[in-house]
Amino acid sequence: MAALAISNVAETEHALSAPLGNAEAVYKANLDMKGFSQEVVRVVLLDSQLRCITKVEIAKGTVNASLAYPRDIFRPAITHASFGFVLVHNHPSGSVSPSEADLRLTKRIVSGSRILQIKFLDHVIVGEPIDDRQGYFSFQEAGLL
Repeated sequence: MAALAISNVAETEHALSAPLGNAEAVYKANLDMKGFSQEVVRVVLLDSQLRCITKVEIAKGTVNASLAYPRDIFRPAITHASFGFVLVHNHPSGSVSPSEADLRLTKRIVSGSRILQIKFLDHVIVGEPIDDRQGYFSFQEAGLL
């Protein structure tokens, strides 16, 4: 188990050094979230080259829900003067299907990012790959942004 944990850390660190221009890169940079036993909401702040400035945990919840508010999501983006950000959260169940709450939050973040003129690049749900399905869901790839 220790070797697997070290492998995940190494892969995550390597992924963070490259531009996070797509959902797969974001997923690889947040592999540590797969092992969380509760929902965690994280903002990945990006520079203009889409490289990670920092990752900030916004909220921790239960096994199937977390409360994240737009003000908490935008605060670190403003503080770090980031070009843009990706919202990332996990589903401890392994399912990557977005809930109604996920859809509502994403719509509110889209509206706020337009007002604040901070690029909201994607909302990625981290889960487990099952059969031929990816281990993540991207709102951008699904056309929901």
